[in-house]
Amino acid sequence: MLKKISNRVYYMPHVSETDRPTLGLVCGDDYSLIIDSGNSPAHAKDFLELVQSMDIAPAKFVVITHWHWDHIFGMKTMGLPTLSHEDTKKKLKYLKTLKWDDASLDERVETGEEIEFCRDMIKREMPTRDHLELKVPEFTFNGRIEMDLGGITCVVEHVGGVHAQDSCIVYIPDTKVMFLGDCIYQDFYSGDWSYDQDELAILLKKLKKYDADYYLTGHQNPKTYGELWRELDELSRIGEIVGDETSLDAAVAAFQAVQHKVPDEEQLEYIQNFVSGNLKKSGYTRA
Repeated sequence: MLKKISNRVYYMPHVSETDRPTLGLVCGDDYSLIIDSGNSPAHAKDFLELVQSMDIAPAKFVVITHWHWDHIFGMKTMGLPTLSHEDTKKKLKYLKTLKWDDASLDERVETGEEIEFCRDMIKREMPTRDHLELKVPEFTFNGRIEMDLGGITCVVEHVGGVHAQDSCIVYIPDTKVMFLGDCIYQDFYSGDWSYDQDELAILLKKLKKYDADYYLTGHQNPKTYGELWRELDELSRIGEIVGDETSLDAAVAAFQAVQHKVPDEEQLEYIQNFVSGNLKKSGYTRA
């Protein structure tokens, strides 16, 4: 069975070995809603088999949180009408024009259009991709939309963020559960992994306006309000300490001066992320 996070809300946990993201299910009286479609036809099939074994209203729609491969490769297998932000649809129209064989993936990594991590995970999840057929969402929105499933409502809002500009969240006010997709993660498609402090502040303000008890991200275990915001508050503090600094050594020294300690491994990674973001804004390109 799928794991239950709250009344009427379930999820299929992420699998890091092949970068399978968390998939969600919200069960209404009239119909049910699926959140994200999986990173392959096999992922979608595994999820659907679990859903079909449950005594719930039939799934009628799939909401896509953003355009990245691991959230959209199972859309065709889901076999359901799909809703996404309008920018997600534009991205998927382009992805449909691409080839996904090994040689094509390798070529896109060479040109910088694709990153090695995604290329390697695609190959691991789907050793052959002859059967892969991408789909474009039938329905799009811009801004915010509410969906009444019967006895329970879902709010889908475009929040953006550096990970993917089209990122959306799904909030279920009746149960105070929020599906974040990957919106809180770094930008890893444009050079070194990075955060932009200004963009992060805008994103966190959008998330904080919702009264949520539990959060589900694409590639981590569920978190309580306290757990998530302790992490995000620290991330934001590190961004504020780094400021506009473009030197890692200087940023680390600033952290030590403020926090009176040497940054641990995770804190050092975040410092590097913000420094990389500042370098991108300044127009610096690594040789």
